[in-house]
Amino acid sequence: MNHVIELDRVSKHFGEKKSVDGISLQIEAGSVVALLGPNGAGKTTTVSLLLGLMKPTAGSVRLLGGSPKDASVRERVGAMLQEGSVIDDLKVEETIRLFRSYYNNPLSTDELLAISSLQKERNQFATALSGGQRRRLSFALAMAGNPDVIFLDEPTVGMDISSRTLFWETIRSFAGSGRTIIVTTHYLEEADGIADRVVIMNQGRVLADGTIEQIRESSTGNQHVSFIAGPSVTLKSLYDITGVTDVQREGNRVKVFGSDTDRILFGVVQQGLDIRDISVHKGGLVEAYQSLVG
Repeated sequence: MNHVIELDRVSKHFGEKKSVDGISLQIEAGSVVALLGPNGAGKTTTVSLLLGLMKPTAGSVRLLGGSPKDASVRERVGAMLQEGSVIDDLKVEETIRLFRSYYNNPLSTDELLAISSLQKERNQFATALSGGQRRRLSFALAMAGNPDVIFLDEPTVGMDISSRTLFWETIRSFAGSGRTIIVTTHYLEEADGIADRVVIMNQGRVLADGTIEQIRESSTGNQHVSFIAGPSVTLKSLYDITGVTDVQREGNRVKVFGSDTDRILFGVVQQGLDIRDISVHKGGLVEAYQSLVG
């Protein structure tokens, strides 16, 4: 299997603080991986280690088969970091042309303006852009070298809803072209919509690693069958159903909890209970995340 990213027991310490604590990861080419976790989880430090901006205290980091510091590796990598600045006295198009000149096989200026939706702003000074427009310019600069691996660290911070939607549509199109994309974000719905793999970190360690569906399934405590119950439905009749772990009732609305909602639903129907308006809640990424990170 072609691993473009390999972390082997990597740690990064700042004095007594362990920002990254012995993590190991392997990421295949063409993957879209969301790196999730609360503030201080170690996500940004991990990205910095992968980019060669920091040196690990222990362990090894390999990117595209080599060191992140190798010029041949950096040529194939693009990064959109949280903290970005623009160059004074340069217009948007001039800034893009400057960054293109650093690479041997860049995307065209028109392509970069299009994917960042900055065609109308091409002749504006970069310093005059709004916060969201600056983030989109940062994305254009990250893509300037036509990279094989793209790091997006909280990419949509400062973007309005329409800009965020357009940005993720663009990312989805790149995801199908064989590029490897690593995203850190606090917007869990964004990760749910784009990632085919999720890595959840907290306190420098990996808490969970798997597909979206696998992470969702880890949130078994929130899975339940909900319905409106008639007066003949008793708590005992519901607890008698195989697999039921809890029952909550608010007025006529009842929630029956358990890890196997299909079995619960079958038991409810088999008993011929007086119920209507049935719905099944399988749990989602948000519930799984909250359960894991507490």
